[in-house]
Amino acid sequence: MDSWAWAVRMFKTRSLATAACRAGHVKVNGERAKSAQPVHIGDEVRVRSSGFDRVLVVSKIVNKRVGALVAAECFVDKTPPPPPREEVALVPMRDRGAGRPTKRERRDIDKLRATERQGPEDWPEND
Repeated sequence: MDSWAWAVRMFKTRSLATAACRAGHVKVNGERAKSAQPVHIGDEVRVRSSGFDRVLVVSKIVNKRVGALVAAECFVDKTPPPPPREEVALVPMRDRGAGRPTKRERRDIDKLRATERQGPEDWPEND
């Protein structure tokens, strides 16, 4: 399992693939996979990385690391699309070490925070 996951470029090194198998981040057909477990054509492999699962169906067995184009032919990616990101309002940030804001900067920050609480229809025309 670990050599196939490394060969199709799911992991950067084989030791990372082995560690992921040991940690339970790799499942084959719904069950935790050991690093020495053989992989067969048609197996569903779930790899947990970066907080979400990648779902792959094995279409070709390779033992040696191959190029990206050949690796893409070795599996069918059935991963569902990620949920849409929610738009988050930008929070005003000051540079680290800039010190306390001046009175003018403080007024500007308060004005910006007030407009965030209000809707666009409440924004002042000219200030």
